[in-house]
Amino acid sequence: MNPWQTVAQRVVYENEWFRVREDRVIRPDGADGIYGTVEMAAAVGVVALDESWQVQLVGQWRYPLGRFSWEVPSGSCEGTEEPLEAGRRELEEEAGLRARTWRQLGTLDTCNAVTTEVVHLFLATGLEVVGSRPDPMEELVAKKVPLRECVAMVMDGRITDATSVAAILKAARVVV
Repeated sequence: MNPWQTVAQRVVYENEWFRVREDRVIRPDGADGIYGTVEMAAAVGVVALDESWQVQLVGQWRYPLGRFSWEVPSGSCEGTEEPLEAGRRELEEEAGLRARTWRQLGTLDTCNAVTTEVVHLFLATGLEVVGSRPDPMEELVAKKVPLRECVAMVMDGRITDATSVAAILKAARVVV
């Protein structure tokens, strides 16, 4: 049972990637309040694992944090695109790879107190190099890292992106 009551909703900001909604609510304690929600499309994160147990990582500068970030290929589903289609597209765009085999690793609610974003996680194997086609707004660096080293990077804080952390740990769990 939902203890929150929504009285009214309005969009206070919108761009091509997300919109911010402000709701007037009655909180669980009965008091009036407001709740802000960032509405986002579904997204994907892909652990691309080759036959020698190397994971394809991509790195890029993350403007909101003001720092460089190593991540698995990831991105938003576009329009009515299904998560698996988006995973295939993102893997090719960002890493220049296609995969013969895809395994679902589950989903991740990235920050469920603030955003509606749900990320679908995949393990991609049977990789073929086809050449990357990055989004014009992305400046990516790619590198292959052994799966064990990726787990170590998660554990020591060299990989902090939530999608990548969850995808790498889930992939390591299912393939070991």
